[in-house]
Amino acid sequence: MEENITNQEEQVINNIEEPKQEVEKCQCNDGKRCRCLPIVNCILLVGLILLYIFHFTGIGAKGGKSLANADAKAPVVVGEGGLKIAYVNTDSLNANYMYIKDLEKQLNAFKQAKENSLKQQMEKLQADDKALKEDYQNYLQTGSSLTLTQQQNKEAELKKRNDEINKRADQLARLEQEYTSQVLEKQNTENKKMVDAIYAFIKEYNAQNQQFNLIFAKTGSDMPFILYGDEAMDITDEIVKGLNEEYEKVKKAKD
Repeated sequence: MEENITNQEEQVINNIEEPKQEVEKCQCNDGKRCRCLPIVNCILLVGLILLYIFHFTGIGAKGGKSLANADAKAPVVVGEGGLKIAYVNTDSLNANYMYIKDLEKQLNAFKQAKENSLKQQMEKLQADDKALKEDYQNYLQTGSSLTLTQQQNKEAELKKRNDEINKRADQLARLEQEYTSQVLEKQNTENKKMVDAIYAFIKEYNAQNQQFNLIFAKTGSDMPFILYGDEAMDITDEIVKGLNEEYEKVKKAKD
């Protein structure tokens, strides 16, 4: 019986302490390695290809929202055909867009709550398992002083407790997988909402200001899609400024 308990305990501890989800590591301000949710890589989807190809012939903003910016950077016209091109630096966008920072906090808090719940249940299971082992050892030492009926009753009690602990251990293993799926599902859902919000904002902003024909994504990580870009084409600052202003209004409206 004791061997079964020990094997089961080691199985559950391994399930709990060795996460199945691979989490991207980042370098934090304190120089230590940390485990963060991969929000940064979700910004402009796979490949960092074209953000949008806009066709503006009488297109206005939706719902009468005004995003006109008097300080918007003048378009750089490329070639005789008058193609207007710009790019957004996604690294700067990730670092300065408040929605992304708040979303990271929310997702980390959600993940931490699941981990705490699992940890509490695991600690309770370990405490019950320890008590069972102590009772079992005590029975081995004192059982000979009990009547046959008392021995049978005690053994039945110990077996029942052992079976319950094994059952709870299996439940915790399944719960760990369930929590991992919940965290991933929430992360993917919230990331998609955030990416869609960025795309929608850039489309409206562009319609009311420069009306570029192409807006690319530029990143400093991995292999950038844009190997070089004239700084005159960089509209990151005004996009981030507009996104934060819009997000601030949304937050105030919720309060």
